[in-house]
Amino acid sequence: MIQVKQDLSAALQVALQAVVTELAGDGGATPPVAAFESPKQASHGDLAITAAMPLAKSLKKNPRELAGLLVAALNAQPAVQRWVQALEIAGPGFINLRLAPAAKQAVVAEVLAQRDQFGRQPPNGERVMVEFVSANPTGPLHVGHARQAALGDAICSLFQTQGRNVTREFYYNDAGVQIATLARSTQLRIQGVKPGDPAWPTDPDNPDSKKFYNGDYIQDIADAFLRKETVTADDRAFTASGDADDLDSIRQFAVAYLRHEQDLDLQVFGLKFDNYFLESSVYANGALDTVVQRMVASGKTYEKDGALWFRSTDYGDDQDRVMRKSGDGSYTYFVPDVAYHVNKFERGYRQVINVQGSDHHGTIARVRGGLQAVELGIPAGYPDYVLHKMVTVMKGGQEVKISKRAGSYVTLRDLVEWTSRDAVRFFLISRKADTEFIFDIDLALKANDENPVFYVQYAHARICSVQRQWIEEVADWPEVRQRSRRQMKATLVDFVEALCAPEAVSLDFKSGVALVTLLANSAVKEDVSSDFAARQANVRALITEKNFQRLHLLIDDLPFDSVHVRKHLLKLSLDVGRNHGFGIWGRQIQQHLDAEAMPTDSAQRLFSFFAPSVLAKANVSLLTAPTEAALMLKLADYPDMLTRAAADLAPHDVAFYLRDLAAAFHSYYAAERFLVDDPALAQARMALLAATAQVLRNALGVLGVSAPEAMAREAVPADGMAAPEASA
Repeated sequence: MIQVKQDLSAALQVALQAVVTELAGDGGATPPVAAFESPKQASHGDLAITAAMPLAKSLKKNPRELAGLLVAALNAQPAVQRWVQALEIAGPGFINLRLAPAAKQAVVAEVLAQRDQFGRQPPNGERVMVEFVSANPTGPLHVGHARQAALGDAICSLFQTQGRNVTREFYYNDAGVQIATLARSTQLRIQGVKPGDPAWPTDPDNPDSKKFYNGDYIQDIADAFLRKETVTADDRAFTASGDADDLDSIRQFAVAYLRHEQDLDLQVFGLKFDNYFLESSVYANGALDTVVQRMVASGKTYEKDGALWFRSTDYGDDQDRVMRKSGDGSYTYFVPDVAYHVNKFERGYRQVINVQGSDHHGTIARVRGGLQAVELGIPAGYPDYVLHKMVTVMKGGQEVKISKRAGSYVTLRDLVEWTSRDAVRFFLISRKADTEFIFDIDLALKANDENPVFYVQYAHARICSVQRQWIEEVADWPEVRQRSRRQMKATLVDFVEALCAPEAVSLDFKSGVALVTLLANSAVKEDVSSDFAARQANVRALITEKNFQRLHLLIDDLPFDSVHVRKHLLKLSLDVGRNHGFGIWGRQIQQHLDAEAMPTDSAQRLFSFFAPSVLAKANVSLLTAPTEAALMLKLADYPDMLTRAAADLAPHDVAFYLRDLAAAFHSYYAAERFLVDDPALAQARMALLAATAQVLRNALGVLGVSAPEAMAREAVPADGMAAPEASA
């Protein structure tokens, strides 16, 4: 339906121009850009045009009269004649389009052909940076960081669907007051002082005493320091001296230790950053001083009471801000932020998005103002911000505030361990960022329709269940058997070729019939290095049509159960390996044969094996049920939804879309049978289900959420107590 929308958009633009020219002449008003909207009610049609109303105002015409002229111009367009069943004028001048069945059905073939690329735009070379999480290494990542992680990673994925070259960046400070307090807290633990002891800082009149870190993780750092451990994070490594009086060593070790802990948190979340940026670097390389000099030279600063002030009110701030303090001459925190964003701009990032808590709202005007004051040609409004509100964690109807690990807050890892990565990612993206969010642990654990992530994932699992049932009925079709044999031959060729690779190889068969992992170690490489090229040539010669006939005949006799297919392929590969000197690899293959470590879900694997080619021939014109039309329209919305969500920095739109798509499928599931007696209709419906499953996987992937092939669903009997239901 992508092509359908493109054709109709072009037709609408021509019609708009024709109407404007007719009423105002060639030098008259400029027609608006062609655009369609989705009606909120299905009874209003499939697409809507609202252009008549604003255009009528500029042309001083009645909107309904103008809508009538536009309908007449549209009806003359070949694309409208082909794809539109009816055009209707409604209300003050709306034009509702009812698409022809073929227009809706076209999306099935598009999805099956493009698969995981459906909805994605080709690479365009545009670079964008998203900075998020950016937590100082003073403790575990908390639930606010978890929301940032979900938002930031989803925004990155959205940009990637639009062809952008995305960098995920993590900014943090490894010096300053917070880090000094971390070092002192750790040193006290090393010295045997713990929270509650008389020597632990608790003076209520001393604000710094409240900043000492009390969590159990501080003791873990202290113990590791005394053991003189080496810790390695993504961006640093450090070995502890073990000296309780070496505060600098304690500081560096604590920072490296907590960066490593944060890396573990991010791994649990399934997130990896492309770059880490230290705040201290803008001091060390002189960038901060350069920025201050440029701001002074631009006339946007002044001295007052011994401090240096920034005229931030010139840029929309509610008051001017201190840049350099009068006492110790240190800079306030927004000044290094300005230097950091100058660095981003100088690295070539013309679009930058910062995902931060709503408590950073006050810094936006002064950072953007500072970037204008340096007079480097940085555009106004740079960078963009996505601000999120707080997360409240509830369990058993009570707020959860304390984590033993952190000491005073619930951590990202707590959420994942209490529920799942999928639940945390989906829940934290399921509301607009600027709304407060209640994370209900009990809801996230429910295996029923009340749980939004389960509701969406269960749609995919249900489709997979139907696919498995269907494949058991049709696996003996002659067309399927013939096609499967041809693809098995090609797969075996790929497999034997891969046996020649000198490095460790992990093979994921394209057909999905078998999954083989060859774990080559140094002994394997030594075994084959001497005459590897000659052995490689021998194996390749074996798989030519002339010398490969015996293996082809073996394939013709293979049964279609993937367990047996796997064994035959592995046995065949074992023979090839023995015959050509790959003894160690052969023994590893034999171990796989003995252990049967491969997937055993033969029906699902076989569906993946031949479904794309078989279902591509389905007669989708048979898909005429109302629930089928609604589902196909929702599939067709996916590409435009991605584009809008990326432009609006609104990853929650993907979660909203997934719930709507799942609802459309569940309605279809309740209304129609799929495994009907008519094989053509069954095949068409399986094509629609395959397309739906693909779009579910694609959209879930944008959010970093998995698409399970089987799930157990809770039933709720009359007594209200949940009971397990059959798996899908």
